[in-house]
Amino acid sequence: MYDYIEGRLVTRRPTSLVVEVVGIGYEVAVPLGADFPPVGSGEEKRIRVWTHFSVREDAQNLYGFPDTQRRELFRLLLKVRGVGPGLALAVLSSLPGEELLLAIAAGDITGLTRVKGVGKKTAEQILLDLRDRAPHPGAVQGSGAATTLQPRTRTAPAMEDAEQALLSIGFSDKEARRSVAKAAERVGTEDLEVLVLSALRG
Repeated sequence: MYDYIEGRLVTRRPTSLVVEVVGIGYEVAVPLGADFPPVGSGEEKRIRVWTHFSVREDAQNLYGFPDTQRRELFRLLLKVRGVGPGLALAVLSSLPGEELLLAIAAGDITGLTRVKGVGKKTAEQILLDLRDRAPHPGAVQGSGAATTLQPRTRTAPAMEDAEQALLSIGFSDKEARRSVAKAAERVGTEDLEVLVLSALRG
C-alpha cells in the first residue's frame, strides 16, 4: 500500500520514527541501528523511509527501512513459518542485512539463535525457507543519499533509551540492564546506536 514516505523527521527513537507528511505524523517501527539521521535542530530535516504496511486483526503498523534491500529482507523473513513482523524486526536488529545473509549462506544456526526470540527450530526454519531465496552476501549496501537526505550525526548519551530499545524486542528488565551496563563499559555512552548494537552482541 505504501512504498515509501518522505517528510520531516519529527521524532527519532532507537526502534521508531515519527515522520510528518503534509501535517500527518506517521509512526514507523524500524530496526535497531538502522542508519536514519537524528532529528535536526533549526533547519528542517527531511528523510525518505521505505515502508511495509502490516494489517492484523488487532493492529495496523508501519515498518520502515533505510533502503529497499533491507525491506526485502524483512519481507523474506515474513515468509518463514512462525516469523511475524516483531520477530523479523528483531532479527534485522541483531543481524543487520549483510550479517543475516552471511548467516543464511553459511547455515549458521548458532548465529541465528543469538537473536532474542529465535530458538533452534525457528533458526532451522529460516535456513530452510530462505537458503534459496535470500540474496547473496554483498547485496545489501548502505542506505546512500537517496534514503537519508541529511547527514547523520552522533546521538546524546542515553543508557535508559538503550534499555528501552532492548525491552521493545523482548529482553527482560534484568537482561536489558545487564547487557547495556556491559556494553557501556566497552563502548561508552556517547552514541546510543553503538551502545545498543554492542549490547545486542553481548
